[in-house]
Amino acid sequence: MAVNTIKLALLLLVSMSSFTMSGQNGDDTTYRQQYEIEYQQRIKFQKINGHYIPKDVDDSMAELDKIVDMVGKAKFKAQPEEVAVRQIHFSFGRWMIVNWGFYEGSRLSHYLKELGVTYPDDMASVLMACYHRHLNSKPLGLEDLAKSYAEKRKKEVEERLLKGQIIESRTIPKN
Repeated sequence: MAVNTIKLALLLLVSMSSFTMSGQNGDDTTYRQQYEIEYQQRIKFQKINGHYIPKDVDDSMAELDKIVDMVGKAKFKAQPEEVAVRQIHFSFGRWMIVNWGFYEGSRLSHYLKELGVTYPDDMASVLMACYHRHLNSKPLGLEDLAKSYAEKRKKEVEERLLKGQIIESRTIPKN
C-alpha cells in the first residue's frame, strides 16, 4: 500500500509541475491571459449556464419584472430603498452575482464595469437599488449610483492603504 501511495504522490507531482510550467491549454498562456480570453468571450454571450444575461440596466429591470413574483415586488417596493437592498443582498443579490456572471464576466457585468462599478457585490446592490426605484416609478439615477459606488470603493482602498502595517522591511543591496 505504501508503494501505491508513493506512486500516486509522484504522479501528482509530475502532473502539477507540468501544469505550472505551461498554460492550461498546453501553451505558454498565463492564467491572466487565459482569463482575459475567456472574459472577452463571456461578455458577448446572451446566455450563460442557461440564464439569460441582460445587456444593460433597462434590460435588467425588464428581466427582474419577469423573475420576481407579485408578492416579492410588493414587499421590496414597500420598504425604504436602503433597507430593501440590504435585506435581500445575500439572497437575491447573490443570485444575481452568480447567475448573471459578475465574477467571471458577462455582458451585464462588463456594462457595469464601464460605468465604474467594479465589485460584484456593488453590481448587485446597484441593480437592486435601480429595481427598487423602477418599482416605485422613480428615476433610476444609474450614473449617480455608479459614481457613488466607485467613490466609496476608492475611499475604502485608500483607507486600507493608510491603515496598512508593514510586516517586514528589507533593504536591497546595491551592486
